[in-house]
Order: sequence, then structure tokens, then C-alpha cells
Amino acid sequence: MSPNPTIAVVGSGPIGSAYARLLLEEVPDARVVMFEAGPQLTPRPGASVRNIADPDEKSRAREMSQGPQAGAFRESLGLPAGAVVEGMFTARQGTFLLDFGGDGSAHAATFPAVAAATNVGGQGAHWTCATPAPAFSEKVRFIPDAEWDDLIATARRLLHVQDAAFSDSPIGAAIRSLLNDEFGAELPEGYGVGTLPVAGDPQPDGTMVWAGADVVLGPLIEPGSPEAARFELRDLTLVRRIEHEDGAVTGVMVEDLRTRETAFVPADLVVVAADAFRSPQLLWASGIRPAALGRYLTEHHVVISTVALDGDRMSALVGDDQLAAELARRAQHAADPVAAVNRIPFSEPDHPFSLQVMYAENPPFALDPAHPAAGNRWGYVNMGYGVRKLPRVEDGVTFDDDEPDYRGFPNMTIEYALTDAENTEIADATAHLRRAGGALGTFVAEPRLLPNGSSLHYMGTMRMGETDDGTSVADPYSRVWGTENLIVGGNALIPTANTMNPTLMSVAIAVRGARRAAAELAERFAAAAASH
Repeated sequence: MSPNPTIAVVGSGPIGSAYARLLLEEVPDARVVMFEAGPQLTPRPGASVRNIADPDEKSRAREMSQGPQAGAFRESLGLPAGAVVEGMFTARQGTFLLDFGGDGSAHAATFPAVAAATNVGGQGAHWTCATPAPAFSEKVRFIPDAEWDDLIATARRLLHVQDAAFSDSPIGAAIRSLLNDEFGAELPEGYGVGTLPVAGDPQPDGTMVWAGADVVLGPLIEPGSPEAARFELRDLTLVRRIEHEDGAVTGVMVEDLRTRETAFVPADLVVVAADAFRSPQLLWASGIRPAALGRYLTEHHVVISTVALDGDRMSALVGDDQLAAELARRAQHAADPVAAVNRIPFSEPDHPFSLQVMYAENPPFALDPAHPAAGNRWGYVNMGYGVRKLPRVEDGVTFDDDEPDYRGFPNMTIEYALTDAENTEIADATAHLRRAGGALGTFVAEPRLLPNGSSLHYMGTMRMGETDDGTSVADPYSRVWGTENLIVGGNALIPTANTMNPTLMSVAIAVRGARRAAAELAERFAAAAASH
């Protein structure tokens, strides 16, 4: 055993970055090597693509994240140009569909919008930066409330969470007032209409520098810092297998996608935080196969619409000079579509879903100039209700050892279905969305349910549990049952039914896992040193 522990982190998104930072901060002699299959998009590793001002540069960075559909950047991802097939297309810019219709794509007929990103920073380079905290039954019941509050506070610090971003927007305040008139009396105290917490750093001119994995990495990517000297990030490096012997992980086998060379990297601890599909796929390919691996897949389903704000109602709350000032400020930063974001959070029993309301000067689609709401002076809101999916063992992903995917891993088949429980709450959320739209103005896009997989927030496939009873993959500290020195991280660990953006929750879970792992590493290496 080396006198200094080596930690291998698979995946460079916010969760892998949280593990890297906390373990290096809490284990002074540790070394972390982080592996990312995709390229680095920005000079600062893991920075949000949303912060790139030049539209062409932003588009290029997003294209580089699009895995097998990465166009001119396919070669940098280790995918030969000759492998181009018909039918490949992206989901949102910066992501690619797992079931992309080409050779080696996943099979996801019942979960067709499932998508991923392959780049340094993971989805943290592309996310909306929404960071609500779980509440009521969304929380993990076997984590005590006092500890949970501390974990959330630490996660908020790592992500640079702001509770009152854009709170000075008069239009945002007017929207909150109208929504409160409609819903306030029926919502519990503390769970009424408010601003949506977001991750980023407010600037003096009123804009935001949006948070990516870079803010979580923090000192690890600051030249000259003590932590940076013990941290190594290897992009375009694919982890092919987790090596293990006698029930304990010994390291990882990696492939350099630039040279196609493979090598074994020994590690005293391996943290797998790729995503909710490729993490369980790696465990499966490595012969680590707990019964619940890939099962209990959930997301939050989304009912969306767009509304033109009503001029009479808005002008009663916002003066012409205030509107002009806000539009002038927005014109200086037109590339950033987010101006003010409000919400109604999840609460039980009467509001078992969550609403996000984003103001924009223009609708997200071309509106016919002849439409009565075209060019609406007061702008528009894009609204969506998140609706939970109750975990079922029937929903999940399976892997076929006899069919390789485009990367040579056992290919995926996703099985997923809505039940009466979800459909009832979707109908209720749709009715609430119609009320919200009616309170704010006129629909220019009617409420509609997005296809399964559209949320990009996939949970449950490596869920954590209290006991090793076959219904969970990891223990309460994110350690994989039955395999020593192996931790998993990410939204896949969430065992509950959630309606909201899960990143803050997943980072909080990672904080708990990292703290326990740091204590165990320190104890293990102290014992080894004493024996010598």
C-alpha cells in the first residue's frame, strides 16, 4: 500500500467534482485522478457554456458535448468518421439522445427523450442552474433532519447557490404577485410563491456568471493551490472497467481516446459519478451487479406552456419607466435568456408537484406576426410543472452482454411506463398550469406533457437504501453493497419520488458519502502506517 491514498473519480460533473474537492480537502495526503470521456469545452475546466458570450463559440462548445453526434469533433471523441449513420440527432444543444437511431444506440422506445452530455463538467456545463432543495417525502428518510440541513448547506456553498437572484426585477415581482393572488391562500407557510434558487455569482450589472462544475472544483483548478498539486483531470479518457479482486476494488482500466492506448490505474478508492445510465452500465460491464442495478428508474415529468403576459394586469403593478429600464438592461445581455425565475415549490398533501415560471422578452419559438400576442410589450413566461414518478422495480435499464453499444459496452434497453398514480397527478398539474396561465395572461402554447425522458433528471438506477435487501445498490453512505472501496454518486442514488431539479440534493448526498469516505481512508492509512 502506498503511503498516500489514490482516488479515481469517474465523471467530471458536479457530483464527481464534489467528491474530488471534499476528499482532497479532508485527506491531506490524498491524490485524485478524475477521468472524463469527453473533451474540455472551456479554458477553465467545467465552466458553464452559458457564460460564453460569442454565439459561435457557445455553439461549438455544445457540439463538442454531443457524443456520437459531435460532427466535426467526432474524431476527438474517439469515434471514426466512418461510423456516421443516418438517424442521429441531438436532444437539446449540448446533449445527445441515447436512443439516437444509429448503430450502437440504446433501445428506449418507452423513454425516447433520454439524453446525455459527454464533456468536462458533464451536464453541469449545460444545466439551468436551478437548485431547489427537496421537501416532505422528496427527502431521504434515513438521513436525520439536522444532518440533512447541514448537508444541504454545504452543497449550497459548493454550488454558489443564490436564493434571490433577479429578485430586484419589477416584472418578476409582478408575476409573483399575480401568482400569489391565485394560489397563495391554498399553499402552506414557507412553500408559497417565491424566487427560484439558482447557482451562480451575481455581477454588479445585474447579470449572473452561471455555476458549472468549475465552482465545485474550486481550489483544485486554481494554479498554485495545494489542492491543485494533488489533482489531475484527464479528459478524453474512457474508463473501460472497474478492476476488483476478492470483493474489493483495486483500480480502473482506462482508454486514452486520443491514442487508443489502454492502461491500468491503481486506486485505493473508486468513485463512479458518470450519470444514471452510464454509471450502472460501467458497473455491469465490470461484473459488479447488485440486484437493483439499473432498476427503479424515475424522473420528474414536465407539463409545459408559454403565456403572453397581460398588459393591463402587469401595468397595474409595473410602471412604464420600470419596464423600460428592465428591457434596456436585458438588451445588454440578450444572449442569456433568463431574466427572472419564480416558482411554487413541492408541498404535501395538496401541491405534490413544483412550478417554475421563467420570464423572457420573446417566446422560445417563432410566433406568427399575425398572432394577437406577437411582439407583446410585456413579454412572455415559459412555465412548467414538474410531476413525480413513484419508484417501481419494473422501470429501469437492462444491459446486453451480447450486443455492444457505440462505445463497445453492453448495450442498454430502457423500460418505463406511467401508471394511474402519475397520470392522476399529471392531470392535476395540468389544471394548475391552466390556472397559472389564466392568472398571468393568454396561452400562446397550450399546456402539454413532454415525452418521457425530457427532464434530463434521471434518478433511482443506483438508489441508496438502509439495508442490503436487493432493492438498493448503495448503502446510506453511497458505498456499493458487497464491494469494498467503491462509491457511486449522482442523481441515480436518489430513492424517492421527486418533482424538482435534483442537483442540489445529489451534491448533498455526495457530501455525506465523501465525509464518510475521508474518515475511512484516514483510518485505513493510519492503521497501515502503524503496522509498519
